[in-house]
Amino acid sequence: METNEPIVRRKLSDEVFDRLVRLIESGDILPDGQLPSERELMARFGVGRPAVREALQTLEKMGLIAINHGERARVTRPTAGDMISRIDHTARHLLATSPQSLEHLKEAREFFEVGMASAAAEKATPEDVEELRLAWQAQQAEKGRDPAAFVAADMNFHTRIAAVSRNTVFEAVSRAMLQWLSHYHSGLLHWQGHEQITLDEHRHVLERIAAHDPIGAAEAMRIHLRRSNPTYRPKQGRKREVFS
Repeated sequence: METNEPIVRRKLSDEVFDRLVRLIESGDILPDGQLPSERELMARFGVGRPAVREALQTLEKMGLIAINHGERARVTRPTAGDMISRIDHTARHLLATSPQSLEHLKEAREFFEVGMASAAAEKATPEDVEELRLAWQAQQAEKGRDPAAFVAADMNFHTRIAAVSRNTVFEAVSRAMLQWLSHYHSGLLHWQGHEQITLDEHRHVLERIAAHDPIGAAEAMRIHLRRSNPTYRPKQGRKREVFS
């Protein structure tokens, strides 16, 4: 069947980009290894310097390579945190422009963190429990002092639960979701008595994890998040798109 769609001519830099990606993904150039020089790439692919430089810049923006002045580009050794951080600005833009995205994020966080609490109760070692206890104590020490430090300690407690999984992707996702949500914290948490409620709920989650009670830990986390979720609201005066 014939179509009327035109054949699109690709930019030379896109072709160079694709070939370099294949070199990296195939393992021909390992993490920490150097790419050929610009001159060598120009000769290998039969293109000019602008095409090579544009392809390298795209690879750098994606976090696949690092470029230092006077040195050959080097293939990076990315972490799960690096991977998640690449979507940070896009995620914040989505939250700022889509009315439903904040609610979707809170729903995703509950699904994720309830599972993390359950998994932590199954896997936690005595050392893990002690780390969580120290994180809880650090948050308790900020009660009535510095609201920002209290929230930071709150985030650390939740991220420490995800870290018990020994899965760096889970830990990175936990940290990212909490950072995105932190921009929408209304401050209601710091009304008189609310800090202690949070601490009590965290202590209950910790106790269920220490008791290796997956069902109890999951339920304690679910109760905590459903109570605290209303404290995350769109900023007053934030311009919101109208969807038909």
